[in-house]
Amino acid sequence: MTDQPSEDQEKAQTPPPSDSRPAAKKATGKKRLYLLLLLVLVLLGASVFFLRYVQPDEFGIKVVRIGLKRGVHEEIYSPGLHLVLPFGMEEMYRIPKDVQVLELTNHPGTAATFAQIEKAAHIQTSDGFYVDVDVSILYRIVDPYKVFTIIGPGRLFISNGIVPQAEPRLKDAMGELTTEEFYNSPLRVEKTELAKRMLNENLNPKGIRVDQVLVRYFTYSDEIQRNIEEKKLKDQLVFKNQAEARAAIEEATLKKITQEGIAAVAVELEKGRAYATQKRAEKDLYARKRKAEADLLIQLAEAEKVRLKNEALSGQGAERMIGLKMADIYRGLDAIILPSDGPNGVNPLDLGKSLKLFEVRKGGAK
Repeated sequence: MTDQPSEDQEKAQTPPPSDSRPAAKKATGKKRLYLLLLLVLVLLGASVFFLRYVQPDEFGIKVVRIGLKRGVHEEIYSPGLHLVLPFGMEEMYRIPKDVQVLELTNHPGTAATFAQIEKAAHIQTSDGFYVDVDVSILYRIVDPYKVFTIIGPGRLFISNGIVPQAEPRLKDAMGELTTEEFYNSPLRVEKTELAKRMLNENLNPKGIRVDQVLVRYFTYSDEIQRNIEEKKLKDQLVFKNQAEARAAIEEATLKKITQEGIAAVAVELEKGRAYATQKRAEKDLYARKRKAEADLLIQLAEAEKVRLKNEALSGQGAERMIGLKMADIYRGLDAIILPSDGPNGVNPLDLGKSLKLFEVRKGGAK
């Protein structure tokens, strides 16, 4: 008799249905996902407990409270993630490295957004009056280790560092000014530079450097302000009167110089006209003199001519020349009737008597 397998054995030997395999794979995937989530949570927890982030505008200072190297580490931690043991064993302090602003003002609305705001500096001037000065102080931390060890952690560099030094140093420097000298911009800037140097002398050893001390504006009490304004107006009026007086003097001097110049020009013109008149008179005199001299020479020459002619006529041969002239005269006459008798009778044949008649020879012909 053949052994037949039992019903249970047949069920055991029967393979499982085909849809059981995807279910197993699905369960395995869930396990892996859970493990991955767990790993992420562990890493997040580790980062929360063991890592500290230092931002780009911060310094990192580590303090070890439990361990071999306890105390404040001199190493300055740069921006990024750094390992820090949890549960108070180690701690990472962050200190700002960018420019910090301290505003001393009685008008908070005018201050910078992220500035530390304190009351305006109440400064007594050298002549005994008080003035409230709004000042902006720009500073930065250059040695965070010194700041942390000397001043303290966190924001103590403000309350224990810059703030206690700001107003006293401003009083020391700007208190040297008088009430009126506060209006002198170059002198006021000089005193703010002095205040900056004083602040740096006190804060540099603590790791803080002041870059700028800027006076924005200042106010006196109403009465003092009114007195200053009145005095300034009086001073300006005095300066105005002095300037007007100097202008009047200069204008009078200009008029005097102009009149003197006009008079000098008139005198020179008159001198020129007189000189021209004189030269014209000298020219006319010279011309008349030369003309008179020429006329005299002509007259003398004419007289000399007559004299020489007379001499020529009275000399030898004159009788013959006259006779020839008379002959020429007579040659042109056809007839002439003259008395021939008496003392005045004319005998044309008597040449000597004819010469006497014409006053060429005295006493008759020889």
